Amino acid sequence: AEILEFAKPLLAKKGVKILLLEDDLLLGEMLRDELAQKGYAITLCEDAQSALNTAYEQSFDLWIFDVKVPLGNGFEVLKELRSLGKNTPSIFLTSLSMIEDLKQGFVAGCDDYLRKPFDIDELLLRVDSLLKRSFAHQNSEILELENGFCFDILQKSLFEKTSKKEISLTNKERELLCLLLQNKGNFVSQDEIFERVWSYDETPTNMALRVYIKNLRKVLGSESIATQRHRGYCYVG
Repeated sequence: AEILEFAKPLLAKKGVKILLLEDDLLLGEMLRDELAQKGYAITLCEDAQSALNTAYEQSFDLWIFDVKVPLGNGFEVLKELRSLGKNTPSIFLTSLSMIEDLKQGFVAGCDDYLRKPFDIDELLLRVDSLLKRSFAHQNSEILELENGFCFDILQKSLFEKTSKKEISLTNKERELLCLLLQNKGNFVSQDEIFERVWSYDETPTNMALRVYIKNLRKVLGSESIATQRHRGYCYVG
């Protein structure tokens, strides 16, 4: 099955990755284009197996799954991913309307659903809402850090609180900082960092990770990120 990549990283939602499962090619391309115009990075899969493999191999901020697709269905894909411990927020797109069908979706672990046909603006609103909820410990898109900085969780950008000047970080450093902030006060293992920050076709290394951590400490302070052997890294502020 074809897997299509489409991204416009310079727009407002840069860095936010969405996996879209939709077997209707025209609808899938339309949704992909609309979401990409908002700045989301979209991976489009056309069958259940390719979506399952892609979600297993790569890290996403949101899954949008059609239910009736070849080689399985969206319910089964999400149920399998949840059994593997993946907690990415998810939305089902479905033409099913029976209460039992919807119940099956929520039992599988979905966070929201839209009945077909739907308005693209409603989908965009639900996407935005779920992405905000995924940072449940915050009530805002902007995290205020203890050392005079703020972090925009949707754009994944760090900037000075007073001057609003953005701090130059590499994509990996922004992804890494975002992950550590999501787990503030808790250690994130090296394996999880490699899974979430590096793409499946990249080879992560301990040296590269240490360099990114060192660079973040230079900006945020040497005590901002703690390290413990066998436990990983922890943002402590």
